[in-house]
Parts: sequence; C-alpha cells; structure tokens
Amino acid sequence: MPDPAPGDRPRPSRLTVLAGPTAVGKGTVSADVRARYPQVWVSVSATTRPPRPGEVDGVHYRFVDDATFDQMIADGGLLEWAVVHGRYRYGTPREPVRKALAKGRPALLEIDLQGARQVRRTMPDALFVFLAPPSWEELVRRLVGRGTEDPEERERRLATARVELAAESEFDVTVVNDDVHRATDELISHMGLQPVPVAPG
Repeated sequence: MPDPAPGDRPRPSRLTVLAGPTAVGKGTVSADVRARYPQVWVSVSATTRPPRPGEVDGVHYRFVDDATFDQMIADGGLLEWAVVHGRYRYGTPREPVRKALAKGRPALLEIDLQGARQVRRTMPDALFVFLAPPSWEELVRRLVGRGTEDPEERERRLATARVELAAESEFDVTVVNDDVHRATDELISHMGLQPVPVAPG
C-alpha cells in the first residue's frame, strides 16, 4: 500500500507549555481544557508526591515511587523533570508528547518554571504561556484556602512563588487567571483554536 501523499499526512502540531507560580490554578485551567476542548491532548506528569484528595492516578498525575522515577530518568524517558519546592520530583514522559504532536494534535504541557526552562532548551519552537494571578494577595488567598499544605509547606511554596513570578518575562505570552473559563479560552486562542462559549447552567 503506497504511503499517503505529503498533503494527507497530519502536520506535527506545536507544543504549548503552560507554567506559573504555585496555587495560580494551572491544574484547574488544564482540567478545564481537558473537559471543554477534547481535541487538545493534555500531558499527564509523573510525580513522586502522594495524591491529594480527589486526585486520580493517570488523570491528574502518574504517581510513582522514587525508584520508578529514577528509572525513567536513566532511560531518557522524561522530556523534563525537576525537584519542586525542595521535596518531590515532577517530570513529563517524553514518548506520549512525541506521539501526540506527530499525530497533529494540539498538545499542552502544564508544568513548573524549572520544567518550562528545560523544555525551552530542547523544544525552543514551543509556545510558552505564563499563567499569572490577578494579584499577589489573591495568590496567597488561594494557597491558604486550598488547605492542602501545612504552614511550613505553605511558606516554602510562597517563597518559590516569588521567584516564579519574577520569571514572567521569559514567556511568550501571559494569561491572567482571574476566571477559569475566561483564562482557558484565552489560552485556547493562543494555541490557534477557536474558543467555545461555556454552556449555561
């Protein structure tokens, strides 16, 4: 059977990288993308941290132990990885990203600042989007209101957030997460897709 003509093959898509400070709502925005824009392939990061209440393995993260994560690094199976907040490791499995882009699907990575910098070195043609809070006070309110960290962990994350906010100029565009659906639709527009109004109710 002959190969498809060049015009019939799917064109590789451009990768979009979404990053921003802790508690800004990266996970919430990427979940909204997953729910409302099924044509977008959303990467699932691997992490050594334990699941938070309501998180599902393979949907929100791939929860792995340290030995498994070490093996993924050794095998070259991660596009990027980093130690976040000085405790747990997070990384992006490489092969699912490659396959999604090769099929022509719009692909989204939701990662931290360290990971975004690594991806820029290996995939400089990607679109880098910085998700910003409406204000520092709102970021603190969201982190405290989440209630998933003890006071020591909260202070560690806020210290990290100050550093992360200072890196905004490294990104191609900034999206302010003042409203999840609005921020999602702005992100989708930057990805070259047509936003879809949220159904009432």
